[in-house]
Amino acid sequence: MTQPRNFGFGEDETMLRDSARKFLGDHAGIEALRRLVARDHRAAYESAVAPAPWDEALWRQMVALGWTTLAVPEAAGGAGMKMVAVAALAEEAGRAALVSPLLTTVLATCVLRAADGAGSAAALARIVAGTAMALAITDADGSWDAEDTSVSATPAGDGVALHGTAAFVQDARKVGAFVVAARAPGGIGLYVVDADAPGVTIEPDRIVDLTRDQARVSFAAVRVNADRVAALPGRGAAALRRAMPALLTVVAADMCGAAEWQLETTTEYARVRTQFDHPLGFFQAVKHPLVNMMLAIDQARSLVYNAACAIDREPEAAERAARMAKASAADMAAFCSGRSLQLHGGIGFTWECDIHLWFKRQLHNQMLFGDAGYQRGKLAALI
Repeated sequence: MTQPRNFGFGEDETMLRDSARKFLGDHAGIEALRRLVARDHRAAYESAVAPAPWDEALWRQMVALGWTTLAVPEAAGGAGMKMVAVAALAEEAGRAALVSPLLTTVLATCVLRAADGAGSAAALARIVAGTAMALAITDADGSWDAEDTSVSATPAGDGVALHGTAAFVQDARKVGAFVVAARAPGGIGLYVVDADAPGVTIEPDRIVDLTRDQARVSFAAVRVNADRVAALPGRGAAALRRAMPALLTVVAADMCGAAEWQLETTTEYARVRTQFDHPLGFFQAVKHPLVNMMLAIDQARSLVYNAACAIDREPEAAERAARMAKASAADMAAFCSGRSLQLHGGIGFTWECDIHLWFKRQLHNQMLFGDAGYQRGKLAALI
């Protein structure tokens, strides 16, 4: 199938991107980010033992703007926009290093819309209404493969009881519910569990990324009624596999946005910082890395929108395209983060220099759903 012009990125997507950039610039700028997560280095890393810092009023505004509905099908009450629009929003979130469960909820949405159980439509309706959700699908060893889970589901009345622990759950202390992958006698199923349900325990992890939180979520005989089953046993793994291209694309788009901020900020610093009576940008040793950053970002972004377009129009090619995008974005994030820090010279590694917030977000994103080497291994198997 021939791809549309600009990967199908048209007027609606442009309007969404531009309005998101303006809104986040006005309401989630660097001053707001510092107040939330970077007031001082001691308090920042104590957030794992305190309520996760985030702006709930801003979340409600984003819900009112319809951002949580973009990936929700129209049949479930959502906007049903193309994946290229979702990628554009994710890119702007990365540019702002957004402290919010927005992208976590988008990831959960992508899994729920790939599921076919009775509970998936109800869960999507809750997302449209403003409930933030997170995926609890990763086992204790950090595997995101659809068949791997450390949670089991046993029959209990007209539903099931969940036992076990999901690891590496993103924004676990900000969301209202989890989409849990659990192994039942018939195979992997997907279950929607409220964060405050009896038997649910959230144990925060201490992670380097200050713009997000992460936790291990344990389930001790947590009852799930039949109407909360998003995918029946034996159908959950297939739903996760169908959703994986979208998950990888969203994370890769976040990395592209964050790298764009790093490039813009570092370029501006090179214009205003002088050395030997010249701006830093005068020197080729600074010019060339900046150009290489730009080229790496453009390459990764092209692959991201190629993957998003494939999800929209060529689902049979979506996994290959998405793994290429994630691999490229992970390499690009590492390169741009390193150059951004180095070109800020003696202040680049200090707490007072804001680039550390994006640097740490990129480190987290590189590993989320597998780093570049992992994606290339998966690509080799596909090819």
